[in-house]
Amino acid sequence: MREPDRSAGLTSIIRSPWFVGFSAVAIIHLIVNAADAEPWDGITKVMLAPTLAAWVVGQRGPRIVAAALIACAFGDLFLIWDSTFVIGMAAFAIGHLCFIRFFLSHGAFREMRRRPLFLCSYTVAGIALVSYTWTGLEPALRIAVPVYAAILVGTASTALAYNTITGIGGALFLASDALILLGQANKWQPAAAGIWIMTLYILALLLMTVGILGRSSTANRRLAPTM
Repeated sequence: MREPDRSAGLTSIIRSPWFVGFSAVAIIHLIVNAADAEPWDGITKVMLAPTLAAWVVGQRGPRIVAAALIACAFGDLFLIWDSTFVIGMAAFAIGHLCFIRFFLSHGAFREMRRRPLFLCSYTVAGIALVSYTWTGLEPALRIAVPVYAAILVGTASTALAYNTITGIGGALFLASDALILLGQANKWQPAAAGIWIMTLYILALLLMTVGILGRSSTANRRLAPTM
């Protein structure tokens, strides 16, 4: 049997008007974010995930993935204000649970059993991050952060077990949220932290979406063959 052309599938995705629209919103957001132009930075931030959700729906992709992206949009909305930070975390947690459910329903658990190093490595990283930031966290976050970190580790691990593209997206999602947590705990923040956080987040959302849509249209090879 002739192997499907993966490059053709990804090329069609990149040429999609939804990809172009998302890229435009992302670039505008990074520009206004760097300029600290309120409220446009918040408006463009909240537009990112819904654009990808509309893309998934337009491609007749998995509804649970579209739901995950909408949950992320609500997370972005509530994270705009410090007073609703925990609500934003809860919205993102719902989004991650949707992603996990999708990946597990498409063989991620089987792949993780074959290669448990994925989950073990991310679990160690998550525990180390929470432990390092613990003393700097506000009391209200000391319950929410470990729970959210466990869910995020689940997303990163199952995304990596699904395929390489979503795996990179999951890793970037973890890196983006790690920078946010380090800042919340007053442990460490790089120069232009907002740009770094949003760049990692934008790439994470895009790669998760492209990895899922691309696999539905071409033979996107898993990290390990199934028996």
